[in-house]
Amino acid sequence: MIAITAVLKSKSENAIQVLEMLKLLVTETRKESACKRYDLHYTENDFIIWEEWENQEGLDLHNTMPYLQHFIQESTDLLSREITIFKTVDVF
Repeated sequence: MIAITAVLKSKSENAIQVLEMLKLLVTETRKESACKRYDLHYTENDFIIWEEWENQEGLDLHNTMPYLQHFIQESTDLLSREITIFKTVDVF
């Protein structure tokens, strides 16, 4: 199992737009067979996505999906900083 935590911060004036874009991303990603968890949490203009993937192949495939690529391209100007991604494995 591969765990990913993605942290995003929108510009305050773009928070609703980013939220709506992320909802679409979550909906589409949850349809992927290797996706075991893809949860969105937020407060104001901070967003966290908690992901769990069955294997690296599934994660690699996810990273090529058009809806993810579209989100990355369209959100660049809406975010106040680059997306931070942590890739981790279970310890305990």
